[in-house]
Amino acid sequence: MNPSDAAPVLTPVQRSELDARLRERQAELRADVAAKLRTQDDPRLVGLRNRMEDTDDWATADAMAAQDIAQVSHDLAELTQVEQALARMADGSYGACVDCGRPIPQARLYAYPTATRCVACQERREATERRSGPSG
Repeated sequence: MNPSDAAPVLTPVQRSELDARLRERQAELRADVAAKLRTQDDPRLVGLRNRMEDTDDWATADAMAAQDIAQVSHDLAELTQVEQALARMADGSYGACVDCGRPIPQARLYAYPTATRCVACQERREATERRSGPSG
């Protein structure tokens, strides 16, 4: 790809819109995680207690509690990505591919505001991960 073919740099308005979307998602994720963890120190016990109120099947309740923990973990991982994107926004590196340095296309950033790679570099990374498997 020729550098002149790269997507144009984000305008201040586009950057502001994406910043607002990231901050809104950050607030949603923080509220969601806080709500899930609010009543107990150990989220496993909270999930298990709540599920046992709904069922007398311990295996089902335990599986449901594990799912609650997985959801909180997913939310925390997404929150980390959002906060990293906001940090990139603050230091001026937001929108640049971490691999090739070219601008990430605007459409990709609007679809996936926490993107760190352009489409081509992301595809290469995913292909490498598929070849190396989950342990590599």
